[in-house]
Amino acid sequence: MRVTVFSTKPYDRTFLSEANAAAGHELTFLEPRLTAQTARLAEGSDAVCAFVNDDLCAEALGQLADVGVRVVALRSAGFNNVDVVAARKLGLTVVRVPEYSPHAVAEHTAGLILSLNRKIHRAYNRVREHNFALAGLLGFDLHGRTVGIVGTGRIGVCVAQIMAGFGCRVLASDPYPNEAAVAAGVEYVPLERLLTESHIVTLHCPLTPDTRHLIDADRIALLREGVMLINTGRGALVDTRAVIDGLKSGRIGYLGLDVYEEESELFFEDRSERVLGDDDFARLTTFPNVLITGHQAFFTEDGLHNIAETTLTNLTTVQNDGPDAVPAPARVC
Repeated sequence: MRVTVFSTKPYDRTFLSEANAAAGHELTFLEPRLTAQTARLAEGSDAVCAFVNDDLCAEALGQLADVGVRVVALRSAGFNNVDVVAARKLGLTVVRVPEYSPHAVAEHTAGLILSLNRKIHRAYNRVREHNFALAGLLGFDLHGRTVGIVGTGRIGVCVAQIMAGFGCRVLASDPYPNEAAVAAGVEYVPLERLLTESHIVTLHCPLTPDTRHLIDADRIALLREGVMLINTGRGALVDTRAVIDGLKSGRIGYLGLDVYEEESELFFEDRSERVLGDDDFARLTTFPNVLITGHQAFFTEDGLHNIAETTLTNLTTVQNDGPDAVPAPARVC
């Protein structure tokens, strides 16, 4: 297939090119994001390869169909940036990477928890300035604390196993309990009880109409005073302004984010020489008990290798055997 790759970074070129050595597709790498304004850059291609912050709205999909594209290959697990209804109407096949390295995201989640708890990011800066005072760096033992996991797919189960290894009591909320989570010692409870009892709440569920702003003002009011809230799932799982209010009141004592609901205008680019126009994000960065990373939880050698391999395999399967031959978790429509 002739494939136009949007939102290309050097690491995308490296890993996709390596995976393509055996697949033999014709890849064209472009730096711009895929939007309704850039979709026609794919003219002459059979497929496009898109990332999480590309905007595959109905207009963009229509532009792609007009120039002959018939496959959208997402190099991500999430597909909330795709108008699936429009894709079906246009006869476009949409495939994704349903899993790449659950350990990568789970381990990053644990890193955020440890860094926030023991103030490692703040201690690092102090020591660089030869300030060895310990005041303000007090943490707590994870052992014996209660961790609440919202969403127990593969990533959530990995997080449960890690936190159980620290000696934590692990609660979970998910409409579809996972036997692997139960085997790891997880206790399934209603979401409201999880929020009330947990010292740490970490989000690993997909973004759907039902989970958008899952953590809003009402649910923040249920949280234990001084709770640690972690989101490495999807940015819009939390209502940012409600979370800011929770930080100001002290209800949220620690906040760790690898995703942000308006991240498409921020993440994956160097914006250090620009004025930050997002007031909510700027406000978050002023809190000493907030740690934000720029959607890097997936970013390991293993994760990128698996993403590239699955993406190219999806394209080859569609080409050789048709869309229906792509396994259901990887085929969106």
